[in-house]
Amino acid sequence: MKDELEFYLQYTDSVQVSRLTPSDLKGLIQTGESSFLEFKHSVASPEKIAREIAAFANTKGGTILIGVEDNGEMVGVEGYHEEEFWLNQAASEECIPEVPISIELVNLGERDVLIVKVPEAEEKPVYVKGKKVRQVYVRLEDESVVASDEYIEVLKQNYSDEGFTFEYGEKEQQLFRFLNEYGDITVKRFSLLISVTTYRAAKILVNLVSAGILDLFEKDGITHYTFSKKSS
Repeated sequence: MKDELEFYLQYTDSVQVSRLTPSDLKGLIQTGESSFLEFKHSVASPEKIAREIAAFANTKGGTILIGVEDNGEMVGVEGYHEEEFWLNQAASEECIPEVPISIELVNLGERDVLIVKVPEAEEKPVYVKGKKVRQVYVRLEDESVVASDEYIEVLKQNYSDEGFTFEYGEKEQQLFRFLNEYGDITVKRFSLLISVTTYRAAKILVNLVSAGILDLFEKDGITHYTFSKKSS
């Protein structure tokens, strides 16, 4: 019993009263779900909410509002202690490495809305435990999705102490000519273009993303590469 109590206390008593008023919160909700904002009716389980936490941490950080419907209705939660417990357990135990979230509360009378602030991770990627394998989630527009293998490699390279290099040779020249004409390319299309394996093609594209020359985005479950807006 003592061990159970200590385990419970480990993940509670972390909620702070928010400076936001219900009116401020309503204004935030009206901006809608996005790459930085997610609505949740409640916390279904530590395993499920960990996906949202990890996705924000692997991208640019963001905010999860607990007690808000998908349509923006503020329904609140009756007792926030279970939600708090599961949120902290998810961030500390289901996410690897753990994510230092903060939780704030906006009182709506008999109910409360929890504001969960998720910082961008200092060490990427953040994995989510699974029954068989760990997975990496990222935030794409208003959804948290499983990252592709190439996306994970970009996260690893960008946050690695080791540097990376790339050559500007014939393969890169062919790639740039293709992008100038068609706008974006996939690993499979690039491998056919330069007659190499998909592994080698992905390696070249990932290095160019890490160098800031290319950007990547997901479309219909497939990773696409395009010129970086920063380099254009």
